Amino acid sequence: MATFNEVISQDLECPICLTLFNQPKELACSHTFCEDCLEYIFQDQPNQRTLKCPVCRRGTPLPSGGVGKLQTNEPVSSLLEALKTENPTCTVCEMDEKPPAVSHCQDCGKYMCKSCEKNHSTWETLSNHEVVPMSEVLSGKVRLKRRRKCKKHPNDDEDCYCIGCREYICCKCGMLEHSQAGHQVEGAPIHAEHILKNIKELKERVNSKKTTVENHIKFIATQRNEIANILEKVNDDIDKAYEECIQLLSDRKEALKGQVKRWSEKFEKELYDMDEEHRRTIRHITSTEELVTNGMKAPLENDALFAHDTLRENLTNLLGRNDPDDQIPRRVKERAQRMSFTKHVKANELCLGELTDYKWEVKADVKLTGVGPTCFMRCIAATPNGKMAMGRMGSYESGIYLYSPDGKLQQTVMEHVFAYSMAFLSDGRSVLGLRGKIYKISLYTPHWEKLDVTFETGSQLTAADSVTVDGDDNIYVSCDIRQKIQVFTPRGGKAFREIMYDKLHISPMQIVSFLTTGNLICGVLNRVICLDGNGKIKKVFRENGRDGYPAVCRDDSVIIAWVDQGNGLVSIDRYARDLEYVHNLITDFKVPKSCRYVCLLQVFKSGEIALYMPPQRFYIFDTVRA
Repeated sequence: MATFNEVISQDLECPICLTLFNQPKELACSHTFCEDCLEYIFQDQPNQRTLKCPVCRRGTPLPSGGVGKLQTNEPVSSLLEALKTENPTCTVCEMDEKPPAVSHCQDCGKYMCKSCEKNHSTWETLSNHEVVPMSEVLSGKVRLKRRRKCKKHPNDDEDCYCIGCREYICCKCGMLEHSQAGHQVEGAPIHAEHILKNIKELKERVNSKKTTVENHIKFIATQRNEIANILEKVNDDIDKAYEECIQLLSDRKEALKGQVKRWSEKFEKELYDMDEEHRRTIRHITSTEELVTNGMKAPLENDALFAHDTLRENLTNLLGRNDPDDQIPRRVKERAQRMSFTKHVKANELCLGELTDYKWEVKADVKLTGVGPTCFMRCIAATPNGKMAMGRMGSYESGIYLYSPDGKLQQTVMEHVFAYSMAFLSDGRSVLGLRGKIYKISLYTPHWEKLDVTFETGSQLTAADSVTVDGDDNIYVSCDIRQKIQVFTPRGGKAFREIMYDKLHISPMQIVSFLTTGNLICGVLNRVICLDGNGKIKKVFRENGRDGYPAVCRDDSVIIAWVDQGNGLVSIDRYARDLEYVHNLITDFKVPKSCRYVCLLQVFKSGEIALYMPPQRFYIFDTVRA
């Protein structure tokens, strides 16, 4: 007959781990499981707020504390404590006082005292049974193979299994209660064999799955290492880029400071040259004055008298020159004031910053009236009193039009004169290349009255010729036929100097004189060429696909308008007096398309830039703070 411990312990086994309950927790369906077993089950349901019972599949709401906060099955806990305090006794002896058990036969399911263990080992049919010491059973080292007893027939083992009812039964229950239709009873060993086979298959799948997962873990480790290597390289690249950026910033800093130094040297040289020029003037005046004064110490006769008259005339001319213009050095300072450093704030740019000047914008966009294919502006020149003079030539209309720096027409003069070239002396007199029966150079007063001055060019001029005036009021006249430039004084007569430009292989469309250096800048189709006083080429400027139209500013810097007439685009660049590029003023300004006419560029005395785009547009550009 089964002992109390044997019967009770059958109901104290966890259905999951098949061992005695450890911290039994009861679900809402009344099934009890070990706390650790429920924690294991819940690992597969981490996002669920209910726990499904492994036996009946009913759900149990989980408390906020998790599985550990489920209700403890107190009766089961009490039975477990009672079971632990009772030592197993021999279940083989038939005496009333059972001796304590020293071993357990896993096959017979019996506890045995020393005597019964000895007898058990002598039976040949029992020699292959597994007998384990009680010390190992009590320590938990060995797990007992339990023979479950039928609850309805306690003397009978549950050696059958009903598949439909999913429970172990004894043979009597199988014949009495599980023989009807719908029940399928098989022997417990056969069912166990099926379970073991299923477990074996599951174990193989487990091993396969473990291998797959372990390989995946190794793959993850490989990817982790590769990612680490990739990111390490990225860090190295960042460090390298940082060092390169530091170097670039350092180089940029030095370049900017170098540019500031060049500006400083440029401004200083301009002011120094002005200073030296005026000092030379003082020395010249002083020495001439001393020579004239010396003539008063003795009577002047014959050659001495003529020499004295020449000296007095020279001194009179020197004294008649315009006083130095404070505006020129002031403008140098104003140009320096326009220079500023702008820190870069644009994203993804590493430039430290830029040295900037004022930017140029259109101040006036004038649409000229009365001009067209047969009437257009042929020449342009800045007047000493701050206006811009434009000479109009056409079949029916002609004259010279004077515009203010804001683009407004101020006056029309010489209405019946066809001027193909024009320049102004420092005292306001104008030098005009006029078309009549022949082309000739004429001189006019500031009030546009013709003076009786003749310029002996020695050959017939053409409409392709040009005039310009330097800082000493010398007049330069280009001669297309003879490919030379003749230089005259305002008194006219014969040229006192000639500059051959035959090496250009083509006549310039216009010539412009520097005020102080004696150089000339010439516009020749798609080139702009600088000549020295002997006609030697100093520098050639080009822009692919564009024609160049130059002008010289009052500080002897040069601006060139590069015109793409076919696409209607204009850019204007500034060059220093040493002809080195300074910066761009205007970039791809949109103008009407034209392929037939010569454009005209000039600078107002006040610094604005005038650009005539034939036949009808006249633009004035001025600076605004960048």
